[in-house]
Amino acid sequence: MTAKVKRNKANQKPSTVAWRFYVVLAVVAAIYLALMARAAYIQVFEPDMLKKQGDMRSLRTAASEVQRGSVLDRNGRELAVSVPVETVWADPKVVMDNNALAMNEHWQALADVLDQDVNKLTSRIVRNPNKRFVYVERQVSPVMANYIKELRIPGIHLRKESKRFYPSGEISAHVVGFTNVDDKGIEGIERVYDTMLTGIGGEKKFRKDAKGRKIEILSVEEAQPPKDVVLSIDQRIQTLAYRELKGAVSAFKATSGSVIVADVHTGEILAMVNSPSFNPNNRANTPVHKMRNRAITDMFEPGSTMKPLSLLTAMEFGVAEASTIVDTHPGWMRLGGRRVSDPINRGELTMEEILIHSSNMGTAKLVLSMPKEFLLDKFFEVGFGEQTGTGLIGETSGMMHERSRWSQFELATLSFGYALAISPLQLTRLYATIANGGTKIPLTILKQDTPARGERIFSPQLTADLRAMLEGVVENGAKKAKIDGYRVGGKTGTSIKAIAGGYGNDYVGLFAGMAPIDNPEVVVVVVINEPGGDLYHGGDVAAPVFSRVMKGTMQVLNIAPDKQRVVKSGERKGGGNA
Repeated sequence: MTAKVKRNKANQKPSTVAWRFYVVLAVVAAIYLALMARAAYIQVFEPDMLKKQGDMRSLRTAASEVQRGSVLDRNGRELAVSVPVETVWADPKVVMDNNALAMNEHWQALADVLDQDVNKLTSRIVRNPNKRFVYVERQVSPVMANYIKELRIPGIHLRKESKRFYPSGEISAHVVGFTNVDDKGIEGIERVYDTMLTGIGGEKKFRKDAKGRKIEILSVEEAQPPKDVVLSIDQRIQTLAYRELKGAVSAFKATSGSVIVADVHTGEILAMVNSPSFNPNNRANTPVHKMRNRAITDMFEPGSTMKPLSLLTAMEFGVAEASTIVDTHPGWMRLGGRRVSDPINRGELTMEEILIHSSNMGTAKLVLSMPKEFLLDKFFEVGFGEQTGTGLIGETSGMMHERSRWSQFELATLSFGYALAISPLQLTRLYATIANGGTKIPLTILKQDTPARGERIFSPQLTADLRAMLEGVVENGAKKAKIDGYRVGGKTGTSIKAIAGGYGNDYVGLFAGMAPIDNPEVVVVVVINEPGGDLYHGGDVAAPVFSRVMKGTMQVLNIAPDKQRVVKSGERKGGGNA
């Protein structure tokens, strides 16, 4: 019996063992499938996340910054340069993790050197304790940066930057402009040529191991250095012009003024100044109106400075020549119910006398004797209603209406500088055209190796005749514009400023002229806006400034006085760029 039972037990299968085997097998298979599914998910659906995390641990980028290029005058003098500074920044998380706020004396010292309130400083940092970057102070000097470094406050760091510095200060502020705290140009040359001055920094991407060692360089981008901008400005003439203008604006109690000096053969602007000006190195509390480059943005009716253009146009059409005599009797006339007049009846006047006495009747009769279309075309051809070519931000085109109907009275007033508005820069180009023999050349603020090709507007002989008349204006009329040793020519202008509904009681005094008159090299335009004293005529307030600026310019350019200078036959005589 016992043997039989033992044989039955031996023939029975171990069912428990089989069940457990299948359970384990199923679990292993499930785990394997789960791992496969996870791997597939990671590889197919979410590879970027893990790659990003890996790159955060091993991928690094080292950037090399480039400093902003310099702005130079035509002789290489620096007008804008970048100087090394440092920026103070904080890592709030590090500050909080190291309980750095307990270092009261160190924080007080930091606040003192930065001229900040310590409570406001610390509260700004701990406002977002998990933030990793907060500016504390931008553009601090290297000396201050070294002091801050010695404080050794956990979470306070320094970063190298650069700051723009303007050695010429307020003298060239309107031309050069300035940058913001991030070194981006926002006014003047700094803005116009921001891309050229900025350059592009270099970059190197590499991988590092757990110990911080470079194990693979992935890419290298070389830095593209910035370019310097060389202006046509001569800082010596710029300084002279600013000194004389600032003195005149103060002496005549004017609200503002502008002076422009230009080379008549190349169109290069040798000086462009305004008063009042501002210090670009410290613009705190500077009124916005002081930052405006009035020489290119402001418009005015040019008054009698337009009379030479009226006479030249009449000679160009053929209704007059240099020897023509104009009868201005009885000294006034009515045109469409409006009156045009001279202060007194001057009777018969030569062309030169019309300019010397600044006769409204003389110019009005000349322009009314020629076709309206020819007159207006010449005013447009010399550049009124268009920009001068400098490319400066904010330059105005002036106001010269292109309408079909012009009344006789409007044409008459146009002849002596009303019914249009222009900028000092546009007036400069007109007189440069007269000075170089009748060729309109684009004006430029950049130094030129090759002068731009101009457009012939007037004949060389007629412009030479007109220049002789302009010399007579200085010799016999605007004597305050005379220069010892040099023959010069020019024209005064005094215009009443327009207001809503008519004209007010404020004036603009002007003088535009050229020298040396037998072979002009330079044009100078002076505008004195709203002189407040008893003197307000252009011959009183602007002509003396012209005289001193032109004399200094002749000396800077080494142009010998007339008695010492010999003009070769045909040398630039009545020339210009055809």
